[in-house]
Order: sequence, then structure tokens, then C-alpha cells
Amino acid sequence: MQKFVDTAARGGVLLVNLGSPKSSNTIAVWQYLAQFLSDKRIIDIPRWRWLPILYGAILPLRAKRVAKRYRLIWTENGAPLVDITQQQTQALKILLAKTGHQNIVVDYAMRYGVPSISSALQRLQAQNVRQLLVIPMYPQYAEATTASVFDAVAAALEKTRALPEIRFVHHWHDHKNYLDALAAAFQHYLSKNGAPQLLLLSFHGVPKSVITEGDPYYDFCLETADLFAKRVHFPKEHIKVIFQSRFGRKPWLEPYADEIIADLPKRGITKIAVMCPGFSADCLETLDEIALRYRALFLQSGGKQYDYIPALNTHSSHIALLHQLIQEHTAGWSTFAPQIKKEMP
Repeated sequence: MQKFVDTAARGGVLLVNLGSPKSSNTIAVWQYLAQFLSDKRIIDIPRWRWLPILYGAILPLRAKRVAKRYRLIWTENGAPLVDITQQQTQALKILLAKTGHQNIVVDYAMRYGVPSISSALQRLQAQNVRQLLVIPMYPQYAEATTASVFDAVAAALEKTRALPEIRFVHHWHDHKNYLDALAAAFQHYLSKNGAPQLLLLSFHGVPKSVITEGDPYYDFCLETADLFAKRVHFPKEHIKVIFQSRFGRKPWLEPYADEIIADLPKRGITKIAVMCPGFSADCLETLDEIALRYRALFLQSGGKQYDYIPALNTHSSHIALLHQLIQEHTAGWSTFAPQIKKEMP
């Protein structure tokens, strides 16, 4: 019997975000949505009931419409979310190398679409990663996002005999570095644009039933907003939490973003700014829904100025946050210890 020998073991970090279609054409979007909406963590309906609805009604209607939205934000590098996540990965590699962690392998994957979690794990395994930290790129834990990444990682490793040690970052909604980075982004906006009448903090919505069944996501969003408000030089009463991107007929977290934004000009609020603290990289929901569609809604409703403040993306403070999370969550792991170069005598 061949013995397992852990020679030249390395530490690995896997950044995982939601995903995007391979291209902005209808077929690619259909394939992406089919995978996304087939996840039981996303749609908690018995498969025998849901799949005929998905393939018979939802996809034929939704794929073409969503493809048009993707084409509005598509760049020469493809989907912004995938491109930004790749840039984050590269920036994190550079920062880790600068701090003596050049032996750590950093890769990225998408929960849906490509690059897949399975392919990323194969690449990490090929580089002899024996201690792996998985970072779902969602500051606020939610079953539909963070837990789904856990499921996918477990499924991808189901037939692997020699599993690496694995740790997951559960959340960082209340992390000092995260909150400081958000506050700095808003203060930078204020210095360039002046104060809006209202700052909206828009989080992705989820069905209310998920929260009543124990998901802490709603509480995490509110805690992020509260801690953020304490850090910025801006009246707390002029900061409001909203929830976007609702899907289906079930009641979702309120207040609904579109309803609030359309109503603000009627109340004399015509200059607003919007941040999306739950998104670690700009994507369809921020670049199209928030920055384009809700802006048009606000102006059509009588608003005068609507500004979207970008996600933290590849900002140095964001990469430093990821670096800090790695240090905090890999304590005691030998493969993550910094390598000190010995000087020649």
C-alpha cells in the first residue's frame, strides 16, 4: 500500500463569488440561469414541482431579457464580476508575496458558471495544497450564498481520497477593516461630490421565510449598516437600508429598493447616493440594477442627482482586508507561516 507522504505541502486560498455567464448571448445566459436557479439553496421548492416551471416558463422568458442586461455591462474582458475577482486574486497574490507568504497558492472560482469550484480545487490539488482556506466573497453570511459555496466545495471533493484540511470564512460583516474600507469609500465620495440628502445602503434581498427559519443574514445587514453609520461623518438619520433584486411572489426583505427610490422625490429628496456593502465586486446587480435601472427610475420620478458608489472591488483597503482575513483564519497552520529569507553571511 502506498503511504501518503506530505512533502512540500502548500497552503491555499480560494476566493469564491457568485458567477456570470460565459458570454452575454441568450444561450449562455440560459445555461447560467439554469444552473443558478436549480440550486436548492436558492429555490427551496421540491424539484418535481420547480424544474418544469423553471424550464417551461422561467428560462424561456427570463434568459433573453437578462442577456440584454448583461450586454449593457459587458466589457472587452467579459463579465465584470469574473474580471474583478480575477484581479482581486492577482492583487492578493502580490500582497501575500510581499509579506513573506509567497508559498501560498491563491485561486478563484464561481459558484455558478466558470471557472467552477471543481476546476479550481483540481488546480489547487495539483499544486499540493494541503491546507485550504475558502473565502466566500460575501461579507454577510446567507444560506443562499455562503452555505451554497460550502455545499459546492463538499460536493466537488466527494470522491477525493486525501482531503486537505479546510477552513471556511463564515462572514466579516462586522470586521473593523471591512467597515473602515466602506467608510473611507464614502468619505472619498463626499470629498468629491458633496453630501447627498440621503445615503441608501442597498443589500440583496432574500425571502422573509428564510429569515424566520433562522438565517442571520438580515441581522448581519443591519449590523453592518449600524457600524458603518458610526464611522462616517454623516447624519445617521440620513442613512437608510433597502433591499434589492427580489424574485418571485413570496414576500422578501423590506423596504424594497425600487419602491423607496421611486417615492423619494415625492418627499422632496432629489439628491441621493447608493452603496451596496454586501457586494465585494461590481456585477449585474450593481452595475445594471442599481447604477442604471434605479437611476433611471429615480430621475423619471422627479429626482435630480443619483450617484452609485462602486463596490470595494480591487481597492487596496479591500485587498488588505482579505489579507487580514487569511491571517486570522489560518492561525496554527504551518503552510501559512511567513517564509523569512536568510541573509548571506
